[in-house]
Amino acid sequence: MIRNIIFDWSGTLVDDLPAVLAATNFVLAQCGAEAMSLEKFRAEFCLPFKSFYERFTPGVPLADLERSFHSHFRHAQEEVRALPHALEFLVFCRKHAVRTFVLSTVHPDYFEAQAAGTGFGQYIERPYLGIWDKRAKIVELLAENQLAASETLFIGDMQHDIETAKHGGVHSCAVLTGYNGLEQLRASEPDLIVEHLGELRDVLERAGFDLGGNWRGAEAGGAGHPVCTVGALIFDAASRVLMVRTQKWSNLWGIPGGKIKGGELSVEALRREIREETGLEVEEIRFVMAQDCINSREFYRPAHFVLLNYTCRAAGGGAVKLNEEAQEFRWMPPLEALALPLNQPTRALLERVLERTA
Repeated sequence: MIRNIIFDWSGTLVDDLPAVLAATNFVLAQCGAEAMSLEKFRAEFCLPFKSFYERFTPGVPLADLERSFHSHFRHAQEEVRALPHALEFLVFCRKHAVRTFVLSTVHPDYFEAQAAGTGFGQYIERPYLGIWDKRAKIVELLAENQLAASETLFIGDMQHDIETAKHGGVHSCAVLTGYNGLEQLRASEPDLIVEHLGELRDVLERAGFDLGGNWRGAEAGGAGHPVCTVGALIFDAASRVLMVRTQKWSNLWGIPGGKIKGGELSVEALRREIREETGLEVEEIRFVMAQDCINSREFYRPAHFVLLNYTCRAAGGGAVKLNEEAQEFRWMPPLEALALPLNQPTRALLERVLERTA
């Protein structure tokens, strides 16, 4: 039974990635090194961050690097925001009398400002801050607060967090909302990977906070049956198609879509999912194909989906407004889209549509 949760802070409860990237690129520029794109930074950044700096700014004293970083981050941190579902998850923990802690590299001053701005501070029993190597601290944290390892869950967004959980002998959960991508997190072999804290809340509720035999069943939704979903290749007035990139599909490009709710017509589910994920209204909806997607390694967890694929056209001149599920979008000619690193179901749909129009 889970009675205690230890959170990482950055990328788990708050989104400080843009601010950290800006400050890191400032440091790299000061050292004459090349700036990093977001994608490269996520692939390269690691904890303890001393090893990161040693690779990209060799020979520069760490104290100098830290001064440069903090001089920029103090201003950039105004961009830091609460991650979706984080506040609701903390309220959920309070409701179920789950003790909550933070174990993070974040500087105490930044934590104080961010915790006040998000309102998260009132939900954290005790923060452990400025910890460069969390593995060296977690055993002490457990002992000081008399936490049983078997009743404790560590939630984080980086390989170092999962390694820390294992070092402390506690359960581990990786979230796809922060610094490391799916393959990096898989390599660290956490007990569970979730898209965000909202999904973890559902898993804990279904499992009754029991991470024994119910854990994997709760992760898959408990039923073990295929899940029916809808998705569409959306065309605009210039006959370009909308491609979106998501962490849950291994940072590959795909199409908007999602699960059909009980009692919902598939076409109405498609309209709803597209509206929720992109802000677009669509018309001229046409069915193209059905696909089975069974335990794809591209998806962040084992699942069997029945994919109902459509084409449609964006109505009017509405601008795309992504929700938290996707990180990036592009409007592209279909042939150019085919050259992107696509997830396999999207590639199959795009190829089928191009065959029909050839």
